[in-house]
Amino acid sequence: MTRLASTSVLIALLATCASVQAQQAKQAGAPAQAMSSIPGDSVTITHWYKQNVYDPNDTKIGEIEDVLVDRSGKATAFIIGVGGFLGAGEKDVAVPFNAVQVTNKNNNKWYLVMNTTKDALKNAKGFKYDRNAMTWGPEEGSSTTGTQRPGNR
Repeated sequence: MTRLASTSVLIALLATCASVQAQQAKQAGAPAQAMSSIPGDSVTITHWYKQNVYDPNDTKIGEIEDVLVDRSGKATAFIIGVGGFLGAGEKDVAVPFNAVQVTNKNNNKWYLVMNTTKDALKNAKGFKYDRNAMTWGPEEGSSTTGTQRPGNR
């Protein structure tokens, strides 16, 4: 009798595991495929992430803290840290991806320029990063974020 009960429990457990695995496979979608080449118009995220942004007069106005992408993978916005000193008192603002222009300077080094001023960014609406939800949301009240950014987890 004990053997029959043990066998029944084992069969039920295996059926549950198989059902969960089938459900997970369905949620994950089709098997991923490796690419045989890199698309010609691709650039790396490091061209933007943690890079300084300058105004048209070559004055540093901030640093890109995050790059936001939509569900299809298209870059849509930047989070730029502006103001403060060594991260204290810094404010994070969102700007459209196309607001930051890439230029070449000093032997073809990428140089990011935005047609705005540091003061304009300081006066823009602030955002903060929610580590639990892993999303950016409106900053409430304070002029500083007080939270860690995605790169500082």
